[in-house]
Amino acid sequence: MQRNVGLRKYSRKTELPRPFALLRMSQCLTAICALLLLAGAAWSSKKEDANIRTVQGVVRSADGQAVNGAVVQLKDTKTLQIRSFITKENGSYYFHGLNTDTDYELRADYSGASSKERTLSSFDTRKQPVVNLILEPAKK
Repeated sequence: MQRNVGLRKYSRKTELPRPFALLRMSQCLTAICALLLLAGAAWSSKKEDANIRTVQGVVRSADGQAVNGAVVQLKDTKTLQIRSFITKENGSYYFHGLNTDTDYELRADYSGASSKERTLSSFDTRKQPVVNLILEPAKK
């Protein structure tokens, strides 16, 4: 079956008229560009995740009991920014989104008792290190 489009004849089975062929090609190019953009975004997010880590742990009293409501402070040694977390019922805490190239200092306080300051080093390559903190009674 042949149709007459303008001055050009074409067969429905063999070829599309030129405007339709260009439309299909532009749709294909658009789809390819979109896939490349998505692949690039996925790759960059994986690259960002490679430099991110989480630290977690449990705050315990001197007698080994988990402490609910203790304040855990995380200090960025580059910017001196301090983030805080109040422990849950089981004494647990966590900080997410930490840069692997930065050292951090951790400490906990509760009702006058404090833990020793612990350092999370940039040389520690673990993505989810566990740093447990023990509260020591205040010295008088």
